[in-house]
Amino acid sequence: ASSFARMFVQVCLYFYCRCLWRCLKFVVRKLTGQCELQRICYNTKPGAARTMKIEASLKGSKSKRLQTSVNVHPDAIEKTIDDIMELKRINPDINPQLGVSLQACLLQIVGYRNLIAEVEKLRREPYDSENPQHEEMLLKLWKCLKPNSPLKARISKQWCEIGFQGDDPKTDFRGMGLLGLYNLVYFAEWDTEIAQQVLTDSLHPKYSKTWQYLDFNYFFFLSQLSKAEWEKKKFDKAIGYSFAIVGINITDLAYNLLVSGALKTHFYNVAPEAPTLTHFQQTFCYLMHEFHKFWIDEDPLDIMEFNRVREKFYKRILRQLQNPEMALCPHFAASESLINM
Repeated sequence: ASSFARMFVQVCLYFYCRCLWRCLKFVVRKLTGQCELQRICYNTKPGAARTMKIEASLKGSKSKRLQTSVNVHPDAIEKTIDDIMELKRINPDINPQLGVSLQACLLQIVGYRNLIAEVEKLRREPYDSENPQHEEMLLKLWKCLKPNSPLKARISKQWCEIGFQGDDPKTDFRGMGLLGLYNLVYFAEWDTEIAQQVLTDSLHPKYSKTWQYLDFNYFFFLSQLSKAEWEKKKFDKAIGYSFAIVGINITDLAYNLLVSGALKTHFYNVAPEAPTLTHFQQTFCYLMHEFHKFWIDEDPLDIMEFNRVREKFYKRILRQLQNPEMALCPHFAASESLINM
């Protein structure tokens, strides 16, 4: 009975707040002479803050036409803007900037949805060693990472040198499909210097700087370690990891950030219009670089701590993305035209 009463109260509160909110919107429109979409576009600077408010406003509208406007084909966006202006009784000649702002927002919203579909398609496509394009990409990965070490054979122990588990890398792509390979190749081809440095560090971890600052606190820390921990820590050397396997794992992390909607903040801030696969791959490069630094800073006892470190890193990125002004890698912004929208 108590649970039923609680549910009844919650339902009443929901409908009360919903009606109250609609009444408040009506009053504000009468007072300002502007609908909610106008107020958002005129009072919120372009980027994630504006686009996410527009998206919420359209999805929460009582009009089906407005609700479905976030799911239209990119080619239909201009007509959709005309429909919105007509439905809201907004004169486009008097409010020309509104149409431009709404178009930019809808391009981002629709583009994000289409990007999820594109990424999902790559994730579901398995690596096929009989496909020449797949094989070509795999060999390109080797050449970019190990340009001075020719691959002696397609099936070779050499693959372990860049972090695969066995003689044939195709088995390691099962979890993320072609998406894992696409990301690794992009990182190795377009961020070559950093990718090669991360690979080198993963194979030969740098000695930690703590021995350079031997003080009482550090010796006290050592005294608290068990014998087993001391054996692992006595050289104070960072633990390495398998570059390619971690790259596939970070692809999974980036994929989860994308499909959960967490990356909307980043993409709406760096992509002036529709975010593309390139934006996603650039984000992967950033995450790889940042995870590598995070791993070294965490200084895990062994590789068995990978899941703990990964989860901690994932939570840190999520916290960063809660800031509506956050851009994980702002230097990847494709255009300055966002300022004028």
